[in-house]
Amino acid sequence: MKRQKRTTIYDIAQRLNIAASSVSRALSNSNKVNAATKALVLKTAAEMNYQQNAMAANLRKGNNPTIGVVVPRINQGFFSNVIAGLEEITYKKGYNLIICQSNELHAREVDCVNALINQHVSCIVISIAAETGSYDHLQQVLDRQIRLIQFDRVVEELDTFKVINDNERASYEAVTHLISQGYKRIALLEGPQHLDIFRQRKDGYITALQKHGFPILQELMIENAWTKELGAEGTAQLLELPEPPDAIFASTSDFSALGVLEAATAKGITVPESLGICGYSNEPFTEITSPSITTIDQYSMSMGKTIANLYFQEMEVFDLNIEPKIVSIKPKLIIRKSTQKI
Repeated sequence: MKRQKRTTIYDIAQRLNIAASSVSRALSNSNKVNAATKALVLKTAAEMNYQQNAMAANLRKGNNPTIGVVVPRINQGFFSNVIAGLEEITYKKGYNLIICQSNELHAREVDCVNALINQHVSCIVISIAAETGSYDHLQQVLDRQIRLIQFDRVVEELDTFKVINDNERASYEAVTHLISQGYKRIALLEGPQHLDIFRQRKDGYITALQKHGFPILQELMIENAWTKELGAEGTAQLLELPEPPDAIFASTSDFSALGVLEAATAKGITVPESLGICGYSNEPFTEITSPSITTIDQYSMSMGKTIANLYFQEMEVFDLNIEPKIVSIKPKLIIRKSTQKI
């Protein structure tokens, strides 16, 4: 079936034999067009099924109520909940969202940001990809005077509004909990250390061990184990040690923790009796695994709402001299069966 061509103001002007500018003024209710012409234009527009291009109209007025969002992965509960919280507020304000996924790739993130710039969005909200790269594309957002809010994974060097978690404190509490349950050799699955959130989580792990008099052992720290597959591989490596760990803190994500659980189950290791497991981010599946997985709730819905409110309260009236601020949301340790040894 052939798709019907969209009606434009030029089609209406041609039918009525008047200037396109007159049609445009009539549709925008300008006082430069008399009432009879307005009525005729509106009647003809309805007959021809004319639909106004809202984006073009807003751009002519110098306003586009659209916010672009760039996340590493849409199918992770944390990021989808942030988007949901963001949308709940923006919808009430009459704003639209354009959602993009970098898939953890720097080049794709750059493409997403450039596409949003070309869409003339009012603001870009971003959590950066794991793959290392320059941040020229984000500086370009600022140079074009487009509002920029970073969340969760942020570039510390860029002076922008940021909404983050207290990652170091959350990790400290998780490791302290494992120690309180009697675990003695606690391993860490860590994420890419060029990202500040994973450095902070590692710092919290080390601080907790030091405070309780535990040695810091490099053999118990596995780099870049931030997916389910890498979590399982890292666990297999740890379990081959002459003295394997009796607990693993998957500081990167619950997906990594799920990899730990699968690897332990495959080897017949009982959880939590022989191995404690703690994840990060409170993905929905952590409640229904066997055993359920101890994790850290980042209050992702609240984070999304905080981002939206920050935009509307602090940034809607754009002031280049406004001092960007950092909003920190305290996560919560959720204790489940995977660490309840006592």
